[in-house]
Amino acid sequence: MARTVRNQKLDTPSARARLPMGRYWVSVAPGCAFGYRKGTKGAVWSAKLVKGDLRRETTIGPADDALTADGKLALSYGQAQERARDWFVEAERDEEPATGEPITVSSALDQYEADLTTRRGDAGNVGRVRLHLPAPLAKKLVSDLTEADLKRWRDGLAPTLAPATINRTTTALKAALNLAADLDKRITSRRPWEIGLATLPGAEQSRNVILSDDMVRKLIGAAYEQSQEFGLLVEVAAVTGARYSQIAGLECRDLQDGAAPRLMMPASNKGKGSKVGLRRPVPIGLPLASRLAKAAKDRAPNAPLLTKPSGEPWKKSDHSRLFKRIVAECGLDDWKALGLSDEVTIYALRHSSIVRQIKGNVPIRIIAVSHDTSVAMIERHYSAEITDFADEIARGAMLATDAEVVPLRRA
Repeated sequence: MARTVRNQKLDTPSARARLPMGRYWVSVAPGCAFGYRKGTKGAVWSAKLVKGDLRRETTIGPADDALTADGKLALSYGQAQERARDWFVEAERDEEPATGEPITVSSALDQYEADLTTRRGDAGNVGRVRLHLPAPLAKKLVSDLTEADLKRWRDGLAPTLAPATINRTTTALKAALNLAADLDKRITSRRPWEIGLATLPGAEQSRNVILSDDMVRKLIGAAYEQSQEFGLLVEVAAVTGARYSQIAGLECRDLQDGAAPRLMMPASNKGKGSKVGLRRPVPIGLPLASRLAKAAKDRAPNAPLLTKPSGEPWKKSDHSRLFKRIVAECGLDDWKALGLSDEVTIYALRHSSIVRQIKGNVPIRIIAVSHDTSVAMIERHYSAEITDFADEIARGAMLATDAEVVPLRRA
């Protein structure tokens, strides 16, 4: 971040209060001026760019003359100058002529895949789109797309895909097209995909598989019968409720096995924003911590904490066949007969962990943080469990009306 250029007449509300109405400018870089305009209806910050034939001016936002600066309703001198610097960069970039070949839908997906890889996101989202994208649509220029093109493609997925899967697929394509629009100013409208790829309503129906604690313990025992290494993997999944990708990413140094042991769980690639390198503490029990410490003995701090019996790290889908085997051994393979909402996978351990904490009266915010998700996602996908638990709490404080009710006589 560039250093703020100070000005004694403008950098504090008290100094600006002494100024008469008018416009005042501060040069912050060659051709870049940061301004203050004071009028009868208030004061605002502005910015002006003058370089050669390029002359542009804009309003940055309201000054903090009357309100305390909050970065939204009122901007301090420093906040406004920082925004002005961002605008200078954008204004100059917008004037640069577009170069290279126009972007097609296919090349937009290539760009998005590269971006996901750089940000350590899930590049599999692009593969899901390509699997269902017809060649004529893939070859079409993004700038030539219409609402009808994209809506026709989205609706054509309905016979073969569930509504929730359609939404996940179209969301990935929208992200790729938005990135293309960010990089190529010849794409002047995002309306075609905002309208044509609108999400299907009511698609996110929860099909979470919730297992009893006894059944979870039975699965852990069956996993240890397969191997010590697979047992540790399943036990960590059951105790922490973390995703498989997070558990596979644990390193030996992530185990903190003191009096109150915990794992520094790596963040997943879900959600928005950069979470590279982010780790959050998740508590575990002493017996599990002891088993993990024994498994990690004599290994390098950055070595995988959990490994396969061969000593290799767990990779994507390595667990699937083994978990399916212990599900069958525990009699959970006929999930319809058991009244479960879906097939039992390792994700059932995550769902069960979240519901266990909801029923344990753990605050939703803490549950969200420890499971690397958001309060909104928990309320959306576990609303039935939250409602049931809220009903139990409310009943405990319900007014008792067992006594005979005697009507009052009117005088």
